[in-house]
Amino acid sequence: MAEQDSKPEEALEETEAAPKSSSKKFIVIGLVLVLLGGGAFAGWKFLWAGKGPEKDGEAALKTEEAVADVDTSPEIIHEMEPFIVNLLGDRGKRYLKTRFDLAVENENVNSELKKRTPQLRDAILLLLTSKTFEEISKPEGKIQLRNELIARINQLVQGGAVQSLYFTEFVVQ
Repeated sequence: MAEQDSKPEEALEETEAAPKSSSKKFIVIGLVLVLLGGGAFAGWKFLWAGKGPEKDGEAALKTEEAVADVDTSPEIIHEMEPFIVNLLGDRGKRYLKTRFDLAVENENVNSELKKRTPQLRDAILLLLTSKTFEEISKPEGKIQLRNELIARINQLVQGGAVQSLYFTEFVVQ
């Protein structure tokens, strides 16, 4: 009778061991396949992709075209002195300190801006003091202020225009 009791236990142990070893095999096979696939992709990407005389020629042509499209002439920059103004509202409790540079079309515009510095500063000060904190505290307000400054300055300039305005300092307190 002792022999009969041991046979079911041995059969039970064999059935439990079979799923464990087969699941380990599937995991190992899966990992091997992933590694082989990754290695094949890496080899294709780094060794064979993009090779060939026609693709190398196309890349060189695109690079030459990109270099030809870039404007290599430097911008003419007119530097402005800083402005410190009280903002509108809040009974003078808020002020703006800003500094910006102007990109101009040509040297004639730059020299005209130098000659008209008092008129230029007056126009800019009047515009800056008409702004409230709420108007210039958000990025959209700063962009609008930039556009208004360019338009106001271009009204004063003869024979050219200011192309861009770059804020180099902008402090509101």
